[in-house]
Amino acid sequence: MSQQKLTLTYLNEDDRAYGLAGMVISLASLRAIDRVAEVSLDSEGPMIEFSHEYYFSGSPSISPKATWDNLVQNFHITTSMVVSNILARSIVRMKEEAPAAIMKEIYSEVEREGRDTCALEEDEIENLYNNALMRASRLFRNPRLHPAIDEFARVLSRRRTLSGLEIRDELHMLQLI
Repeated sequence: MSQQKLTLTYLNEDDRAYGLAGMVISLASLRAIDRVAEVSLDSEGPMIEFSHEYYFSGSPSISPKATWDNLVQNFHITTSMVVSNILARSIVRMKEEAPAAIMKEIYSEVEREGRDTCALEEDEIENLYNNALMRASRLFRNPRLHPAIDEFARVLSRRRTLSGLEIRDELHMLQLI
C-alpha cells in the first residue's frame, strides 16, 4: 500500500499518466472516444483535446431540445472523466479506495456545474453522478483490467501525445475496447 495521499492535484508524472488513462478509458466505455482529437501528458491546460463535435453548441436548424440533450451528454462525459481520473489513480495505481473527502468535493463541483451549465435539478445531478460512479467503479475495481490499465498508463508516459486514432489503436491492442 502506498503512503502517498491522493489529492486533486497530481502527485507526480506517474499519477498524471494514470489520471489521463482513467479519463480515456471512461470515454471508451461511454463510446465517446471518437470525440477525442488528441491527448497529451505534457499539456499545460486540459490533457484531452476534443473534436469539434464535442464543442458543437447548436444551430438555428437544430431544436433547442437536441442542443440541450447534447449539453447534458457532454456534462455526463466530463463527470465520468473526473470520477474515472480519481478512481484510476487511487484503485489501480495506489491500490486504495478513493478518499471520501475528495469524492465529496468532486460531487459538490459536479452538482454546481450541473445546476449552472445544464440547469439540472438535484435528483437529476445525483442520478447522473451515481451512474458515472457506478460505471467507473465497475471498470477500475475489476482486477482483470488492471494490467491493461497499467500498460496504457505506461504507453501514455512513453509516447506523451496520442491522436484519437492512436488512442483507439492502443486501447484495441490492450483489449480495453
